[in-house]
Amino acid sequence: MRKNSFEITLFIAVLIITIFGLLMIYSASYIWAEYKFNDPYKFVKNQGIFFLLGTFMMIYISKINYRIYYKKANILLLGCVVLLILVLVPGIGTVRNGSRSWFGIGSFGIQPSEFTKIALIIFTSKYLTNNEKDMKHIKKGVLPILVITILIFGLIMLQPDFGTGSIIIMSIIGLLYIGNVDFKFFFKIGLIGLIGITILIVIAPYRLARILSFLDPWSDPLGSGFQIIQSLYAIGPGGLLGFGFLNSRQKHFYLPEPQTDFIFSIISEEFGFLGVIIVAGLFLTIIYQGLKISRNCNDLFGKYLSFGIIFQLGFQAVMNLMVVVGLIPVTGVTLPFLSYGGSSLLVSMASIGVVLNISRSVK
Repeated sequence: MRKNSFEITLFIAVLIITIFGLLMIYSASYIWAEYKFNDPYKFVKNQGIFFLLGTFMMIYISKINYRIYYKKANILLLGCVVLLILVLVPGIGTVRNGSRSWFGIGSFGIQPSEFTKIALIIFTSKYLTNNEKDMKHIKKGVLPILVITILIFGLIMLQPDFGTGSIIIMSIIGLLYIGNVDFKFFFKIGLIGLIGITILIVIAPYRLARILSFLDPWSDPLGSGFQIIQSLYAIGPGGLLGFGFLNSRQKHFYLPEPQTDFIFSIISEEFGFLGVIIVAGLFLTIIYQGLKISRNCNDLFGKYLSFGIIFQLGFQAVMNLMVVVGLIPVTGVTLPFLSYGGSSLLVSMASIGVVLNISRSVK
């Protein structure tokens, strides 16, 4: 790779999938937006602002030496922890869809947990770089980073936001996996995680309802199973080429807020199997190029950081797609680059900017 150039394939793939996301947000939301706000362009205009800002951030951040995050990792994570605490305070944080996860700024909302995801990746990458020799020892190497991760997971669960919390946990486990941690540790942490998830489900009735609706959504078709049933009704008839752009039926007040978590259902309905191939191909391109940058990076911090970012985006995408097709219970996780949500889009594009800067150092 030429000196001072970044991975152009990754950059173009991100732009294409984000622009496609803008088109699909309009298609999925214009009926609901016109009914609720008397403006069919309400959601796509909001997302368009974040797209322009995110594109600028991605390009600008791609020019900032990624080593600065190594120096600022502690401050970045501490700042995010403070925001996670503040968002829980009534009068400061706002409640949306049952979760106190947002800072309201006019008609926009900022979700601090989105910024925490990347801040913890940066911090963990620095930790693994500095403690590479100790990662074979659970108490000396692994335990400190696990304590910090569980603390952040606990703050996010107070909102509550189980989906984001799960992404954070799995992202750190992914980083630990490539950080020379004893493989037996993952069996132990898996057992502990299974027990913890069971407890979280038992103490929260709405999570249990989601599990039951996942196992048999038709047992409560107008209640807890409604969303997944409508999603499957959107995906099923799509066929090879779908009904065509703007021609979804499920967005006509059947599938709730289809521009967010379930936007892939509308893509499948309007573009059919072709739409599935387009989305899968773009995500695979992003993941492949990102992992290639990580593999070829000679700097340990850059290697961990690029892997952590790409692994997190990839895991979140897979998790969303599994929800949409009914393989796992509803989690409220957005589809990166495609779903409506300013905080998610900004963080995703800024994260890619970091990976692009790392690619400049790869020969």
